[in-house]
Amino acid sequence: MLTFVRTLRSATLGALLLVALTAKASSHREAPLIANDPLADNTDVYAFRSPDNPNTITIIANYIPAELPHGGPNYNTFGENIRYEIHIDNDASNSGDEIVYRFTFRRVNEDPTTFFNIRLGQQNLKTTYTLERSTDGGATFQTIIANGPVPPPNIGPRSIESGAGLNTTYEQLITSSIMMSNTGERVYCGPADDPFYVDLGGVFDLGNLPRQGGASPRDGLGRYNVHSIAIQVPIATLLKAGASPTPTSILDPDYVIGVWASASRRSIRTLGTNGNPNSETGLWVQVSRLGMPLTNEAVIPIGFKDYWNSLTPYQELEDTSLDKFFFNPELALYMDDDLFGGAVPAFAPLRIQRNSLQGFDFGNGQDGLYALKGSPAVAGTALDDAIFGTLLLPGPGMPRSVDLWPAFHTGVPNFPPYQLATGKNGNPLAPGKPFVNNFLPNGGDMLRLNMAVPPTPRDDPNFSALGLVQAAVLGLTNPEYNQNTEIQFIPNMDGFPNGRRLEDDVTRIELQAVAGVVLAAVGLWYDDYTAGSPNPVTSDLIGVLTYSTGVDANDKPFKASFPYVATPWSGTETGQ
Repeated sequence: MLTFVRTLRSATLGALLLVALTAKASSHREAPLIANDPLADNTDVYAFRSPDNPNTITIIANYIPAELPHGGPNYNTFGENIRYEIHIDNDASNSGDEIVYRFTFRRVNEDPTTFFNIRLGQQNLKTTYTLERSTDGGATFQTIIANGPVPPPNIGPRSIESGAGLNTTYEQLITSSIMMSNTGERVYCGPADDPFYVDLGGVFDLGNLPRQGGASPRDGLGRYNVHSIAIQVPIATLLKAGASPTPTSILDPDYVIGVWASASRRSIRTLGTNGNPNSETGLWVQVSRLGMPLTNEAVIPIGFKDYWNSLTPYQELEDTSLDKFFFNPELALYMDDDLFGGAVPAFAPLRIQRNSLQGFDFGNGQDGLYALKGSPAVAGTALDDAIFGTLLLPGPGMPRSVDLWPAFHTGVPNFPPYQLATGKNGNPLAPGKPFVNNFLPNGGDMLRLNMAVPPTPRDDPNFSALGLVQAAVLGLTNPEYNQNTEIQFIPNMDGFPNGRRLEDDVTRIELQAVAGVVLAAVGLWYDDYTAGSPNPVTSDLIGVLTYSTGVDANDKPFKASFPYVATPWSGTETGQ
């Protein structure tokens, strides 16, 4: 595997793009062109081991940002002439997808005589879908669901529940729309409450997150809907060819998958006249994609956002023009008092390491760990050029190449120094407690998930929306885990960025990551820690761990079973 990664870099893919995690809101309206095409706009992607059905993985791709529940008479729905696709990479030896799920939608007007969307048991513009699956990277497809139902918009109780409408409940509409494919996947396509939560108004007001001066935070996506494509797939279906049906451990590299979603349109649209519909012809062109949350929205500058949307993760690896936006993340400028930290007072608890262990500077433009390149100190570690060093220490002036890249672009290998500081005795490069392995280096921006890691029960008292950050805290401080360097399942090891659960507070996790929490977890503590001291829990570390954006949970509880997303808001619940 190590030889493969070196060959992959030198022979076929060139320099890997570092994706530094600097985002502030999920990918709603994140690029100029896609902002004008909301039906094809990816908003979020989730991938997690199903908590109530752990032999399966649930993947959710959401589209159409900020849907007004009362946005009639033409309510939002999936678009025709769009290919909505979920892509799965499960084999690091291949540059490309292994599995692709393709959804296409069709609308039929059941009652053209009324301006109401629903009346007397009929729907105006009723939507259905066809689901196709490819297991050869998109070369061929087979239909596995035909005429799948999409619930109508949740207009209000008269339209849904009364005899003048559909005479049912919206929960029943959701249940009756859950389909089983002829190859074993459970599928739901339809409206849902937007599961992403963040104070959009505050964060885009020059980083006012949490809002200063006593102003109350507000979930900018609260009481808005999206359209969800949710698919629950047996783990056996997602395994790479030749993988054992039983993992060797919870860190089995054969169980790592990458997940991303896209939307594509035909290249030519001819506008109709006299009320005739538009025609769509030509090649299919990718207009939107999403893997990790927030990358395009806040890392990529405006002039490159549409270009980024056009790339696949595999094409991204061949590009070098985007690298500079990731090695020195912009948000880190506002977490550094020597630069612009004072200009963003809301980020005051978030401070990166400028003098970690009194020797390592991770400020923008600094060298991070590059001074160790080629030295005996990194021999045998992931930073050794004979292992992953050519990727992780590519050059001077790229300080975040060792933490933000492996955590949020290629995934993290179970290899020193990427193990918890527990057991390292003060040396961050020493072997420590194995923590996570979701390393998949052959593609760019994707969610990476180790399917061998058990799900944390949602009613577990240790369950936390802080995902791997909270798992690291438990692994470093809880006597159940910090007394040995054995492989153990620590609650929330199944959380973001090892996949992404609906509950995970990705905005807070990512801001903490920019503030150096990954470096701290492996033993590169904050500047107010003196090397050799017995207790690394300093004021700076506590400040990062206790930082809050002010919006810490979704506006609706999630369902306990598939499709897990919350019921969409009704048009009569909102808009007051």
